[in-house]
Amino acid sequence: MQATDRQNEVQHLIEVHGVGKDYQMGDSVVSAIKTMDFFIDDGEFITIVGQSGSGKSTLLSILGGLNHPSRGRVLVDSLDVYGLGSEQRADFRSEYIGIIFQSFQLIPYLTVLENVKLPMAITGIKAGEQDEMARAVLDKVGLADKVARLPDQLSGGEQERVAIARAIVNRPPILLADEPTGNLDSDTATEVMRILQQLNAEGLTIIMVTHNAESCKYARRTIQVKDGSCLSHFTVDHR
Repeated sequence: MQATDRQNEVQHLIEVHGVGKDYQMGDSVVSAIKTMDFFIDDGEFITIVGQSGSGKSTLLSILGGLNHPSRGRVLVDSLDVYGLGSEQRADFRSEYIGIIFQSFQLIPYLTVLENVKLPMAITGIKAGEQDEMARAVLDKVGLADKVARLPDQLSGGEQERVAIARAIVNRPPILLADEPTGNLDSDTATEVMRILQQLNAEGLTIIMVTHNAESCKYARRTIQVKDGSCLSHFTVDHR
């Protein structure tokens, strides 16, 4: 390929090429993901929808560098994620990825502030700066007055906002969210989705797994999966 041809290629933030994931179940092999190919551009808000067992959460964990695929390649910013060693992949996750887990996964005996500071433990950032960064993101999600609370002193929506703050405190370019509104009532879910929408407007690339079609209206594009394969991609028109 000529240099000019390479210069004309479209560069995507995330590229998924022929990715599949199999699990050994006794004497049988089960394909959680058969094969998937797609791309995601910098600054997009993507929802991944499908029924339980369709491969959504498995795909999200693969995109986050947490679950080695059985086949295929995942490129992030032209970096072959699973071509890296385990320590390099950990560094990749620290630099590129923030994750909101489905069940919050807050440490019950740590305060809100301490929970948010957890991802900075391995960064070498000075303690005072860690406090400033954590307080800034808590203010962004509307919890500046709850820094000293423990998780069980918060509502479900507040716990979700702590999880969002923790995921973005290191200022990663990519946020992965696994059913972030699955345990919330509709009004609280709307509040959380508006926070995510605002973060996306500020430049954060968001990839969110959901079974709730209502959440797709906040995204720019939706990827529908079924039985471990991508069925369709469609763009949401907000006009």
